[in-house]
Amino acid sequence: MILSTILLALWIVLQQSLAPSDILLGVVIAAAATWAYSRLRVSAPRPRLRLRPLLALALTFAGDVVRSNVAVARIVLGLRRGKRSAGFLALPLALRDPRGLAILGCIITATPGTSWARYDARRNEITIHVLDLVDADAWVRDFKSRYETRLLEIFE
Repeated sequence: MILSTILLALWIVLQQSLAPSDILLGVVIAAAATWAYSRLRVSAPRPRLRLRPLLALALTFAGDVVRSNVAVARIVLGLRRGKRSAGFLALPLALRDPRGLAILGCIITATPGTSWARYDARRNEITIHVLDLVDADAWVRDFKSRYETRLLEIFE
């Protein structure tokens, strides 16, 4: 019901009209979209809303975004000395929840200098491109301790 109402309101705002035909079309579109979305939804139980790991994840992510922005800016502006080696990194995961994986994908992609390249469901492994990959093993350890463990607390 909430999704349908939001979609209808969005439709009316986009149409900039309260004409009965626009409202009727908006109701039909909102109902169809809500029905389609309900068919795609994962039937897993809702995650436990545990404030501590959620807050820790948000603060870690915010700090990493700031730190990564500075690091990428230094690379782009030529202020960083030394050899830079970009590369792909395979990360084995314990996390299997689709919502947790989606959030993980958003975190990786939104952090400057990293991007999600591939997910292998059979091996439960993601491939990430890292702009400045110095020590792959340390990167995997840091990533798992900073993100995956918190997502596991929230979703599994």
